[in-house]
Amino acid sequence: MVAFCFSPTSLYELYLRRCFTASGLSSQTVDIDHQTSIHFWGPTTASIKPVLVLIHGFGPVCLWQWRSQVKFFAAYFDVYVPDLIFFGGSTTKCADRTEVFQAVSIGKLLEKMGIERYAVIGTSYGGFVAYHMASMWPERVEKVVIASSAVNMVRSDNEELLKRAKVKEIEDLMLPRTAEQLRTATSLAVYRRLPMVPNFLWNDIIDKLYSDNREEKMGLLKGLTLGREDKPNISPLKQEVLIIWGDHDQIFPLKKAFELKEVLGEKAKVEVIKKTAHVPQVESPERFNAIVKNFLCA
Repeated sequence: MVAFCFSPTSLYELYLRRCFTASGLSSQTVDIDHQTSIHFWGPTTASIKPVLVLIHGFGPVCLWQWRSQVKFFAAYFDVYVPDLIFFGGSTTKCADRTEVFQAVSIGKLLEKMGIERYAVIGTSYGGFVAYHMASMWPERVEKVVIASSAVNMVRSDNEELLKRAKVKEIEDLMLPRTAEQLRTATSLAVYRRLPMVPNFLWNDIIDKLYSDNREEKMGLLKGLTLGREDKPNISPLKQEVLIIWGDHDQIFPLKKAFELKEVLGEKAKVEVIKKTAHVPQVESPERFNAIVKNFLCA
């Protein structure tokens, strides 16, 4: 694909970087072991504020998914926003491609930073990672927010998603190669009707946000441990859990939120944000932030 000399996507990413910097975060990279490096945005110096970890979903790097949350929550928390492995500057030589490995890697990062206790928010694929972190380390993870993330998905959910998207393979939806594929993915992810966007802009987004590490990211999709069975293969969590969902989510339909609550147990509760789809933190940030703050600070 031919890159344009002028890239609106790159220009907007500069703005996002300034937003993160204005919130007191800086771009950092840590070698968590001899095979794996994690890039993240975090405070230059730690404070006495509690720690909040924001874990992005499949798609663009963390900058694009948490702008409104970083700006809001930085006043109350030390906010850490990692790029998951093979997104942004995070990489590994390890062959493991599961979401469990992603969780272990973020856990190692926080341990390297000397962070012993924290709350975690994960959206979509990031919710899978957040779930595993909470399950593995109940002594570290204080509260969990699972946003638009069917941790309880089963094999048939994947099949139904492919039908809604009218694609044969999940990578055609999650790793679009063409303007039409990206347009389809975006229309499923947002509630509002998309404006008329020319193909050169869609192609610029693909070139800047979806071209890197494609083979490795396909490995991540194939490496998922969740959704392989006919029944959910998860257990209740010991922590309080907030499940937050858009009422028009077409990636993971709203019914999955209430089914997830039943699986996770009595400490889980559901909040639904109206007139949003798969990215309520982007479509209704004020409402999303208020709900999450009330939960975390209660």
